[in-house]
Amino acid sequence: MDEIRRAGLAKMNEVYAWEMPNIEGDPYFDLTVDHLFGAIWTRPGLSMRDKRLMTLSVVTALGLQDLTEVQVNAALENEELTEDELKEMAVFLTHYVGFPLGSGLNGVVGRVAAKRRKAAEKGGGVDKKANVNDAVRMHTGRGLGDG
Repeated sequence: MDEIRRAGLAKMNEVYAWEMPNIEGDPYFDLTVDHLFGAIWTRPGLSMRDKRLMTLSVVTALGLQDLTEVQVNAALENEELTEDELKEMAVFLTHYVGFPLGSGLNGVVGRVAAKRRKAAEKGGGVDKKANVNDAVRMHTGRGLGDG
């Protein structure tokens, strides 16, 4: 694995609090890891929290609740934003993107927070590998172990 891939994969895992394995031979994965995470998310001009706020704003405005869920979970896991801050973000964004999209973020925050509380009550934490598998399936139509 070259240094660009190593840096991109490390940043991707930091951003999402995942344990993403290196996936060889997938041009889209290569672009995502090497460019988005290796070159863009590693830039020093903005904090991780700033980048998270912007990303959440964009995926909310586009109505991409599956990506919003990934971002909300990561923001909570990385302690970049609290549940209350995320709920306030939904209230604020509603006035710019409209009620359906703003309420979508609010609903995602509620679902993710409830799921995290339930896992904590059972004595477990976030299943980082399940989160990775869900994300890979969302983008490729198959999970990591699928043939």
